[in-house]
Amino acid sequence: MQQPWRFFIFNLGIGIFAPLLLTQAALAESKGSQVITEIPTVVDSQHLSTTAKNLLSQNIENDLVVKITQVKVNTTNKGIDVILETTASDKLQVDVKSQGNNFIADIKNAQLFLPSGNKFSQQQPAQGITTVTATNLDGNTIRLIVTGEAGLPVVELYDSPREGLVFGVASAAAGQGQQPQTQQPKPEQPLNQTQPQQPSASGDEPIELVVTGEQDGYRVPNASAGTRTDTPLRDIPQSIQVIPQEVLRDQQVTSTAEALKNITGLTLSGAGGANTGTVDVQFKTRGFDGNAIRNGLPTGYAANSIEVSNIERIELLKGPASVLFGQGSPGGTLNIITKQPLRDPFYAIEATLGNNNLYRGAVDLSGPLNNSKTVLYRLNTSYLDREATTDFFNNRVFFIAPVLRWDISEKTNLTLEADYTDQKTENGLRGLPAEGTVLPNPNGKIPLNRYIGEPDYNQEGKTGRVGYRLEHQFSENWSFRNAFNATFFRFDFDKLALSDYLEDDKRTLARYGVRDYKEYYNAYNLTADLIGKFSTGSIRHQLLFGVDLSRTDTIESTGVYTTAPSIDLFNPVYGQPFGDITDRYKSSGSTDTLGFYVQDQVNLTNNLKLLLGGRFDTSSSTSRDELANTESSDSSDAFTPRFGIVYQPIEPISLYASYSRSFTPPQSKQDFYGNLFEPERGTQYEVGIKADISSKLSATLAFYDLTKSNILTPDPDPAHANFNIQIGGQRSRGIELNLSGEILPGWKFYGGYAYTDAQITNDNTYPVGNRLNNTPENSFNLWTTYEIQKGSLQGLGFGVGFFFVSDRQGDLENTFKLPSYFTTDAAIFYKRGQLRTQLNFKNLFDVDYFDTALSNLRVFPGEPFTVQGTISWEF
Repeated sequence: MQQPWRFFIFNLGIGIFAPLLLTQAALAESKGSQVITEIPTVVDSQHLSTTAKNLLSQNIENDLVVKITQVKVNTTNKGIDVILETTASDKLQVDVKSQGNNFIADIKNAQLFLPSGNKFSQQQPAQGITTVTATNLDGNTIRLIVTGEAGLPVVELYDSPREGLVFGVASAAAGQGQQPQTQQPKPEQPLNQTQPQQPSASGDEPIELVVTGEQDGYRVPNASAGTRTDTPLRDIPQSIQVIPQEVLRDQQVTSTAEALKNITGLTLSGAGGANTGTVDVQFKTRGFDGNAIRNGLPTGYAANSIEVSNIERIELLKGPASVLFGQGSPGGTLNIITKQPLRDPFYAIEATLGNNNLYRGAVDLSGPLNNSKTVLYRLNTSYLDREATTDFFNNRVFFIAPVLRWDISEKTNLTLEADYTDQKTENGLRGLPAEGTVLPNPNGKIPLNRYIGEPDYNQEGKTGRVGYRLEHQFSENWSFRNAFNATFFRFDFDKLALSDYLEDDKRTLARYGVRDYKEYYNAYNLTADLIGKFSTGSIRHQLLFGVDLSRTDTIESTGVYTTAPSIDLFNPVYGQPFGDITDRYKSSGSTDTLGFYVQDQVNLTNNLKLLLGGRFDTSSSTSRDELANTESSDSSDAFTPRFGIVYQPIEPISLYASYSRSFTPPQSKQDFYGNLFEPERGTQYEVGIKADISSKLSATLAFYDLTKSNILTPDPDPAHANFNIQIGGQRSRGIELNLSGEILPGWKFYGGYAYTDAQITNDNTYPVGNRLNNTPENSFNLWTTYEIQKGSLQGLGFGVGFFFVSDRQGDLENTFKLPSYFTTDAAIFYKRGQLRTQLNFKNLFDVDYFDTALSNLRVFPGEPFTVQGTISWEF
């Protein structure tokens, strides 16, 4: 069954790309042996905009890149005119936005071809204007940035047939002097600045500019998870889903796990679930376990231990990613991007109250520390205290994250950052047996709030991180990036009672105990990247060379096993003493990994792009049994490739295909005969379509075939007990559709659908054809909001969300299923100046459902009806 699906994906890819590549080859042949990089198409000139106003909205479907041959800055009585000289200004498209004091204009269908190079910069061109810069953002876009000294500059756009595209700029003070009645809105709000109709130096009429804020709304056009560079999603030949900060704010999520319900096809796979409020999360996507990193770097097992108050956005690269981030599971890589310092003062406080005794407060402070704004800071801190419907449960999380950025020069900056999380949990969730929850039980239904442990159980986890990022620009085309982080993780608990088996009466749960459990480890990660842009003839390259070095030290892992009293699930009696010690363990160890990688993003033409990459990793590990005083060691190495192609027949559409692999070191060293095991391998074939439906709305459709091989399974030979063989195989294939952005002014949408067919393909323990656990065949998520744009109710908004997950197997034996569920969320919010108030309803109709299962004794109920009220103030 595996081959027809893979043939389908290959044939689909060939069907899409073969005619396109043949067309490119034919065009190249018609010009001799030259490679054609600019292929103009016939465009009806009557449909082209020749006014500056329409430059903001036109969408020209041709491959002609307009050459900007000169950038001038002329002084005017109001400030300056920034002139992009060209005779084809009518063919340009302009998107504008703001970020702090920066006015940003992306001019599409254009490139700088200046005598001095491909960048223009001028300092202090006029009073109140700090800098003017123009650079080639990518092979099809110029980015113009004008920075004001006291605030966001006032900008007017002119279309001059004689000179080109003209931006008339006045300082914030000058603009306020002309229009004292106009208030400066906050950066995240749309800014409408209409100036008096006075001609500029070019003599042309100005038009109204609509400047969007520093946030990208529900659509994020760029991500770093796919290439380790800031690359448009449309140019990456692999599916990437991004949850922007605005979605997290509108939904008022209180944990990372809760945020991940927005990712199409993702399911939770760890203990607890979204309703615990914990900052740790384990997940599956495309049927397999996923990995978590922070700002592009792994940080040990606590990579996802980040409180949501410090999250700027969440990126998920779906499928294998070992070529970029080293060893890991093939399901996908979650990159958590944290908040960074701002150039302008920003202060915000937030308070949330909810049922189940939910209390949460957060403070976000940022701004410059000196007058020149070369030293910036940001400080995020929060505190969460909440209960769950499970008896005796309470979770408290304190978090603080300081960040300091120093712009050493125009070409060099250094960022120092740290964070600390202290999480205390009383009576952590342990799950319930399947019989009595998702399966029949002759004694009836087990109450979903039942706690199967002992009420005096407490656990505490502390995570500290420190690190830096150094970036240096050697020239316009070459840059260097170096980053380091160190993570210190401590986890302790005592007197934990765990499920052992359900007795024949189906109401008595036999338990065993764990005492004096400690897990202490340190993780260190260092990475260095060299990024260069150059051309070989007409072909453009963005080359990435990198090296990763990491070490994880398990300082101490200890525990004591004891007997524990049984518990009646329908009439529990707590407080009975634990029994005798049955076993002890104490271990330590370390793992060292070194990786080298190279990646080339190749623009064969403006609309045909390749992504080529490869990585070599070598690792060694040592494990020590401190009680037996024995030591064992192991080493492995692996090479992982990645190939992809993107073709853009018209600018808004990207057709792509890719091949990628992953590896995970084996869990044990060798088989009965002494043969060393190979790393587990993940291999993915993917084809898809990415579409920018508008400048604010995008969609991705992906088809994939993902396999996992070299899985260890027990050796079936009775003489080889306690040994493994490496024959296991699993595969997942499916379809995913994602849509995000703004459909109409004020109406935002974030949603998707996933079909996942995940099965066992080879095993000597589980039947071939069994479904992979915690993986629904169908899932659907939708979150949409509408905010009134005008009138007396301006700022009032409403949101609604729908989340569907079909039934899925609870274990690999396929002995029970978690039933399907459909939940509804809703929100009401109101923004007035610096004040925002919000009311969120989660699981509005109080549907009983189950998040995940770890075994037939550990099934975890989902979040019941929850209401949260939030008030925030920015100043």
